[in-house]
Amino acid sequence: MIKKFPKKFAFIDLFAGIGGIRLGFEKAGYKCVFSSEIDRECQLTYRLNFNEFPRGDITKIKSEEIPAHSILTAGFPCQAFSICGRQRGFNDTRGTLFFEILRIAKAKKPDVIFLENVKHLKYHDDKKTLSIIINNLEKIGYKVSWDILNAKDFGVAQNRERIIIIGHKKKKFDFSKINKKRPVSLKKILEKKGKFEYLQLNEYTLLKNIKRQPSGLIFAGYRNKKIRENGTRPNTIHLSRVHKQPNRIYSSEGVHPTLPSQETAGRFFVLHDNKVRKLTIEECFRLMGFPKEFKKYSRNGNLYKQIGNSVVVPMVAELAYQIKNQFLK
Repeated sequence: MIKKFPKKFAFIDLFAGIGGIRLGFEKAGYKCVFSSEIDRECQLTYRLNFNEFPRGDITKIKSEEIPAHSILTAGFPCQAFSICGRQRGFNDTRGTLFFEILRIAKAKKPDVIFLENVKHLKYHDDKKTLSIIINNLEKIGYKVSWDILNAKDFGVAQNRERIIIIGHKKKKFDFSKINKKRPVSLKKILEKKGKFEYLQLNEYTLLKNIKRQPSGLIFAGYRNKKIRENGTRPNTIHLSRVHKQPNRIYSSEGVHPTLPSQETAGRFFVLHDNKVRKLTIEECFRLMGFPKEFKKYSRNGNLYKQIGNSVVVPMVAELAYQIKNQFLK
């Protein structure tokens, strides 16, 4: 007789991307019963790894088509709230997709709602956006708590802050019970052999006084690229936002900054063993905590976008364990 999986551990994976949230929840012992993702390349990568082709446009999926579940998870589109985007929030159609989550939650009534988004959601529109999200979840019967978590506190070498919002029908999630780990340095995850893309000595400048920032980042230098100088304070050209991350070089002794989805050329440069080279796509997946056996379908340009849009798997796994311990025992 086949043992039936307990419904209390069944979850759905909305705005699934390439399956980062699914990997974290499955690692914690949950079972995915439904997935949805609109991007074709992500769908194909998802199928390659989970033997399941996600449903498409969430706005066209009726709630009665979605199986019963206890946990609704969603890494809903962050571009509408991201500091890297235009921050249009609910004025952007991607921002209004939160209300699709709300529609499904109203109909299916899961015990737990798990949402992930960019840190800037906390501040967006003078904090009104976050209030709207929380108030709407409370209106349909959830006790909501949220926090800003950093990937580097979960054993990965990336300074990546994200907001996590968790709602439960009976009590608030206690973020203080999360088990955190000491950050690891970037050099721990770098490949020792491979076809690396090195910069020539005349292509970059290293700083004389390299210091570790409180974030764990060690800004080591910059590529000698022509940059815009308008609006830049004197002697800060190499630090300016105008300069942008693709021109920055970080030491492998520290952590790496957030991998953005907009950098489809993968211009992430590190100083390692006295040489400057570009991170490989495999190293980028390691920075997000994806397992070595995770299969990749797309070309590198799409892979950089996919991994930049994804979630840090070990962080999600720890949150999934805590949801089980706090709500589902």
